[in-house]
Amino acid sequence: MTAPAFLDWIESTDLSVAIREGGLPYPIIGGVHLLSIALFGGMLLATVLRFLGWAMRSRRVSDIWCQFQPWKRLGFVVVVVTGLLLTWAEPVRLYKSPSFWVKMILFALVGVHALVFRTSVYGHPEKLDEAVTSRAKLAAVLSLILWAGLIVSGRLIAFDPSFDE
Repeated sequence: MTAPAFLDWIESTDLSVAIREGGLPYPIIGGVHLLSIALFGGMLLATVLRFLGWAMRSRRVSDIWCQFQPWKRLGFVVVVVTGLLLTWAEPVRLYKSPSFWVKMILFALVGVHALVFRTSVYGHPEKLDEAVTSRAKLAAVLSLILWAGLIVSGRLIAFDPSFDE
């Protein structure tokens, strides 16, 4: 599979070379990426567990939502920025990686998920304080499945044949 020419150009930029071939940038960016996944994932998991009534049942859903939302946003932004930098470092290899494309599809589905449930679930968490609706529970389970799949597929990228070259 031949990568598009613009990916060769990206891979030849000073930033790409510095990240990929420098001694510390790639592992530092990768480490920050993993730490921010842990931050985001932990906040997401806590929220999902509250939505499902499996944890923190004495706390209102809106309190959990409001308390964790800034941390989820921070984690998400750092995950995206570091992910883009890691992608910028090796665009040709990633283009050839099936796991990368699974990850990108799941990432797109996360966006669709957010749009679908924005108004009915995520836009007004205070409405869930009395009783968490089945729609909110569905949103929580789907979110957990999508993000877990995204993390697993991201980890599998390193084992794709394109990274043996």
